[in-house]
Amino acid sequence: VQLQASGGGLVQAGGSLRLSCTASGFTFRNYVLSWYRQTPGKQRELVARITTGGNKNYADSVRGRFTITRDNAENTVYLQMSSLEPDDTAVYYCVAGRGSYLAQFWGQGTQVTVSS
Repeated sequence: VQLQASGGGLVQAGGSLRLSCTASGFTFRNYVLSWYRQTPGKQRELVARITTGGNKNYADSVRGRFTITRDNAENTVYLQMSSLEPDDTAVYYCVAGRGSYLAQFWGQGTQVTVSS
């Protein structure tokens, strides 16, 4: 199983980034996909989640600014981030799971840094 995240980088406040995560080693379309983020000294935070049926959930802190989508044909999940704020600075992880274990597989993380 592999989840390869990309698209992170340095951006100014108010800017945008799109994270991508390509998966292999499991039946992608059968799994719930999530993006988490973590900053040193803070708890890991669930940012966004998309179910196998396309239902989406967002953290209050990103709702209206971030959009999660999935492409089952390409085994890829995306996180479009707009109106970025310095508090969005974190390592972002893509995660796959199913059933009662929605955080079964983790990617390696990609760093997002938002400068003020």
